[in-house]
Amino acid sequence: MIKAIQEYYDEEFAHCYGCGRKNTEGHHLKTYMEDDISISKFTPKDYHIAMEGFVYGGLLASLIDCHGTGSASLFYARENSIAVKNYNAPRFVTGGLTVKFLKPTPLYKELILKGELKEITSKKVITKIEVFVDDIFCVSGEVIAILLPDNFGK
Repeated sequence: MIKAIQEYYDEEFAHCYGCGRKNTEGHHLKTYMEDDISISKFTPKDYHIAMEGFVYGGLLASLIDCHGTGSASLFYARENSIAVKNYNAPRFVTGGLTVKFLKPTPLYKELILKGELKEITSKKVITKIEVFVDDIFCVSGEVIAILLPDNFGK
């Protein structure tokens, strides 16, 4: 897989504020697999400020949420031998989100999000997500991601 998992989401499910390629106002987060770890990168903008020089916590929670569901898609496809191709990537929604703010996160630096598989079932994936800035561990999270059923929204 060369493209980010989000590029393989069905058109019907590509509107997410965090990662949707069809959402012109969104973050456009991209999630890739490197060995057994999922990776996303994001550089906060001026308006993602909490206080001078630091990132708003809601943005960090949002990024963990979206990286967690993208990671779930990657891990689920790998564990179920799904050959990901155009518009067939498994799509997940958030069933639970836990975020722990460990250190203030600097505003004008690239954030590196790393995901690790904790648990997987036929309908659920749990990932551990960590956010780093310049190799400093700033935020941790856990995402419980639920597989969308084929009949979702119908």
